[in-house]
Amino acid sequence: MRLDNKGVSIDLDVHGPDDGPVVLLLHGFPDDRSLWRHQVPALTERGFRVAAPDQRGVGASDKPAGVDAYAMPFLVGDMLAVLDHIGADRAHVVGHDWGAAVAWVLASLAPDRVDHLVALSVGHPAAFRGAGYAQREKSWYMLLFQFEGVAERWLSADGFRNLREWMRHPDADAVAARLGEDGALTAALNWYRANVPPEALLAAPPELPPVAAPTLGVWSTGDIALTEANMVGSASHLAAPWRYERLEGPGHWIPLEAADRLNELLLDFLPAPTG
Repeated sequence: MRLDNKGVSIDLDVHGPDDGPVVLLLHGFPDDRSLWRHQVPALTERGFRVAAPDQRGVGASDKPAGVDAYAMPFLVGDMLAVLDHIGADRAHVVGHDWGAAVAWVLASLAPDRVDHLVALSVGHPAAFRGAGYAQREKSWYMLLFQFEGVAERWLSADGFRNLREWMRHPDADAVAARLGEDGALTAALNWYRANVPPEALLAAPPELPPVAAPTLGVWSTGDIALTEANMVGSASHLAAPWRYERLEGPGHWIPLEAADRLNELLLDFLPAPTG
């Protein structure tokens, strides 16, 4: 399925019963919607209708030119367009990595569209900015990614060796093949260039309305990029119930490395479909 949002085409899969409550699954860097291949069956079998898009700049979706095209308002706007396209007034939103960042902002700015929120690895934007030196140390790569050409060469050299060794992604071959396509790596890095330039990391945290959706935050102890403080600090940015789950052992790629446990958490946290 494809939709057009102001000239940018977004490609997505929709699974499950047409009358089921919608779950919107948002991937991050360097993934596409295949990240959720273990969650989609579990959710649809329970009766949810699941929408899994490739976000802009990724996979089968359009890769608009220019850094500005990847600013957060456009990313959130894409997901509102997805919900409109599939006829969903409200949805449960589950995001990982950059997908979690989009989910937080979506829930904050469009509270009437988000029923329940699940954030994996990445906490509320203000909590991330306020997570201290340990988080900034882990975020070293965000500065590298600002340098167009330099970052692309460093990541892609020798068959994406640096990316493979640093990220330890379970789908490293598929990720390398996807990012090796024309323009794909720059489009993916433009998410960082548009939203976390150095001056933004030094500025005050963004002011967003408190999240009104019941929220589950999940962080894993083996995460290479995020500290626990970035997630647990999210609780102060909600005007709704907060639940936190700490996974012992898995790395950053929770939907792949802790698929069964994540499925259990999702099915326990999201209200069961009725009827």
